[in-house]
Amino acid sequence: MPSPGSLAAFLKDRRTRLDPASFGFSGRRRTPGLRREEVAQRANISPTWYTWLEQGRGGAPSADVLNRIAKGLLLTEAEREHLFMLGLGRPPEVRYRGDEGVSPRLQRLIDTLDASPALVKTATWDVVAWNRAAEVVLTDYGTIPAGRRNILRFMFLTPHIRAKQHDWQNLARFVVGAFRADAARAGAVSEVTQLVDELCNGSPEFATLWRENDVLAHGDGTKRLKHPELGDIELEYSSFAVDGRPDLNLTVYNPIDGKVADRIRALARHPKAQSL
Repeated sequence: MPSPGSLAAFLKDRRTRLDPASFGFSGRRRTPGLRREEVAQRANISPTWYTWLEQGRGGAPSADVLNRIAKGLLLTEAEREHLFMLGLGRPPEVRYRGDEGVSPRLQRLIDTLDASPALVKTATWDVVAWNRAAEVVLTDYGTIPAGRRNILRFMFLTPHIRAKQHDWQNLARFVVGAFRADAARAGAVSEVTQLVDELCNGSPEFATLWRENDVLAHGDGTKRLKHPELGDIELEYSSFAVDGRPDLNLTVYNPIDGKVADRIRALARHPKAQSL
C-alpha cells in the first residue's frame, strides 16, 4: 500500500532541491528550495492540500494532482513514476513520446555487434536505429526516407521483401498481433490510426488480420530468410525494452550457423554489400 510518510518525504526532498531564483521567486529564506505555496502555485493546486501531502495527512492524491506536482517540481520521468508508486501504489499511465531517435550510447552499443543484425523500432514499428549487419541481412534502412522505414509497410506493401520471407502468412499474423500489443503497451493506440488505415487500404491481408484482434508477444524466437547472397539462413532473435523509453524496442538477431556469421562480417566490410 502507498505510504503517506514516504510520499511526504519525497515531495519535501525534491522541493528543497529547486532554486527559487530560476523560477522567478525572490526574498530571504530560512530553508533551501521552494516554499510549499510556491510548489502549489506551480502545480495549480491548493496550498493547503499540498501542505497536507507533505505532512503525510492529505489522503490518496489523484493521478491528475500527481501529474501537476511532477510538472511543478520538474521531476524526471523516473521520478514521476516513483511519485505515482508512493502516492497511488502503481505506475502512471504510459505517455507515448513518439520518435525521438536513440541515444549515441545505444547506437554505439549495437554497432559493436558485427555479425548480429540489430535494430531499434518504435511502438508504431518505425525503425529508428540499426547497425551495419542489419543493412547486410535485413535492408539498408539508410536508403529509405525516414517516414517510410516501417516494418509493417515492408511486410505488407513491399512485394520484393514479402517474397523473400519464409512462411509469409504465419509471419504476417505474428507481426500484426505483436504490433497491436506494442502500440497498446506504449500508449500509442491513437498514433497508429493513420498507419492502420493506410495498411488496410493497401493490403487486404492486413485488413483481415487486423480485424481478428489477435495480441501476441514477441520476446524471442527464430527468423528464416531467403537472402540473395547468403541463401536460406536462420537467425535467433531476442527483443529488449529500452530502459526509460516504453516507446522503443531493441531486437537483436543472432545467426545460428557460425559460418553464416563469418559471411555476414565479410559482407559488412564491403561498402556496397547486397541488402535484402
